[in-house]
Amino acid sequence: MDTENLEISLSRDEALVLFELLFRFAQEKKLSIQYEAENQVLWNVLTYLENSLHEPFGAEYEELFIQARDNLMKQRKDE
Repeated sequence: MDTENLEISLSRDEALVLFELLFRFAQEKKLSIQYEAENQVLWNVLTYLENSLHEPFGAEYEELFIQARDNLMKQRKDE
């Protein structure tokens, strides 16, 4: 799998709204959209990823996704 890093650039407003959403998720263990701005920042990130990644549109996507998911979990256990 390609180990190239991607960088996502967020405006300060996007960063603050995303931070609040993720912080709330970490505390409540439940992802819920409370403000339309949270939905917007998630769409903005999705749009960036759709424009930056080629894997989701390839035939091997499911295999690559499973491998990426497993890699992240292995990294977590190694920390």
